[in-house]
Amino acid sequence: MTPSYLDPQLVFAWQTAHCIARGAPSPVPDRGGVRVDTGSEKEAKRWVFPQLCDGLREVAREIAAPRHYLKLCGSDEELRSALPSRWTLQPANYFMTVAAPSAQALPAPDGYRVELYRAGPVARACVVAADGELAASGYAAETADVFVYDRIETAPSHRRKGLGAAVMSALGAARKSRANPQLLVASEDGRALYARLGWTVLGPFAAAAIADD
Repeated sequence: MTPSYLDPQLVFAWQTAHCIARGAPSPVPDRGGVRVDTGSEKEAKRWVFPQLCDGLREVAREIAAPRHYLKLCGSDEELRSALPSRWTLQPANYFMTVAAPSAQALPAPDGYRVELYRAGPVARACVVAADGELAASGYAAETADVFVYDRIETAPSHRRKGLGAAVMSALGAARKSRANPQLLVASEDGRALYARLGWTVLGPFAAAAIADD
């Protein structure tokens, strides 16, 4: 098993912007990774590690309560090797990046319109159908170091029409800095969409949680 590795500074910058996009508390360094004290109904805390390390193993041994998540810039196999049996692996994801695309947003597909909203460093793009239904949406957050895309979603009845690409294009055109890395974490299905848009995989992104009793 060859260990995975991502630059810890890049991972911290990504997680900082990710927290901004979701209105979550800022991450803090913790034992070789970062910890976010989310305190939400779904997630009490999460740890994100750029590589497998003793700190991750220590957290995994300490935590026994549900609603805690461990995430690793590495494979499911790597993460599983560090976990007690009470932890359950989550569906696989992928850490991805892209070279700077055109600064011009793509037009919406026929029958749809794109709306972009900004609140400080956070942007939200919405694709609205002719009947007013929200067909697709997504968020992005920009810091001095990175531009991060988050929660790109298309309603089931509007899929396979290019709406996800329209959301990504609108968000990307809202960037202020063209030099900083663009980052996202994609599901297995999402990876195919982003690959068609020119994104490449930096590495696997594994996650585990303790199930509710």
